[in-house]
Amino acid sequence: MFSAIYVEEAVHGTERVQQILARYPGLPVIPCARYGEVFNRAGQNFRVQKQNPALILAEKHGPCVLPAPAGYGFAAGASFYFSHMLNCLYDCRYCFLQGMYRSAHYVLFVNYEDFSADLQKTIAAQEGRCVFYSGYDCDSLALEPVSRFTQFFLPMFRELPQATLEIRTKSTQVRALLEMEPLSNCVIAMSFSSEQAGNRYEHRVPDLSKRLEAAAKLQAAGWSVALRFEPVISEPAVEQDYYALFERVFTVLDTDKLHSVSIGEFRMPRDYHKKIAELYPDEALFAQPVVVSDGLLSLRGAGDELLHKLESRLLSYVEARQYYRCASEDIA
Repeated sequence: MFSAIYVEEAVHGTERVQQILARYPGLPVIPCARYGEVFNRAGQNFRVQKQNPALILAEKHGPCVLPAPAGYGFAAGASFYFSHMLNCLYDCRYCFLQGMYRSAHYVLFVNYEDFSADLQKTIAAQEGRCVFYSGYDCDSLALEPVSRFTQFFLPMFRELPQATLEIRTKSTQVRALLEMEPLSNCVIAMSFSSEQAGNRYEHRVPDLSKRLEAAAKLQAAGWSVALRFEPVISEPAVEQDYYALFERVFTVLDTDKLHSVSIGEFRMPRDYHKKIAELYPDEALFAQPVVVSDGLLSLRGAGDELLHKLESRLLSYVEARQYYRCASEDIA
């Protein structure tokens, strides 16, 4: 899975790091002072590095919890996000991370206790309910056997019922969740694209059938599951492709038990799009005509007309109270 493991000297002796290193006894372990000297160095090629990335175990400095953009996510009070990891195990061609980071290496911040302190401080400062989103700079569950993210953070949220945690994922790594008691204030948000778009753009992502099976198991076990149909990419037959996806998804999952459902179009900062297009000059997605508004780029064939059609079909399966349109794809 990894070509090597870089370890910041300050965290090398911690129990969490030693447990991770014990899983990979044959891999080179390379010390570093700060993860940025590896992750941010110039001259890296994300596309090439993605074929053989390393894992970097590091300490998160500065704020661990940040405000989410206005209008982002579902309505549940003040909104925040946090990232225990940078970069994703999957290789989705549309992913904005390719344009945001120089490196394709995975950074896992292991100072979970500092994240916990920041989360609890943020919650204590709120007068009402609040929601925390995880899974925007990474996939929250894809590295779960190594990170043990849920095993640390969910017990904390169990003691903080005034806060809701959304875990965003395309992963089928749900065993740890199925082995624990469901939390009423935790939402497992599964991201789906049409099968055609998934086959074209979502490399290394688990098969649609397996992800649906994982979502169904979570529902059956009592977990609150949400659906995120994004990013919608405008291309021939996109409407019929998503109609087929909706039919398939809502045949498997219990719509009455769904926490929420959202749709969002393909959008990213213009500078990120330019960098990714340079990485993949042969990718037709980045040659499509675009529209730029307030620095965010979207495809010219998408927009409200397409989303309205998909929303109309979607609302034949779920209630309006369960639905929202994703307001932004840029949380970085």
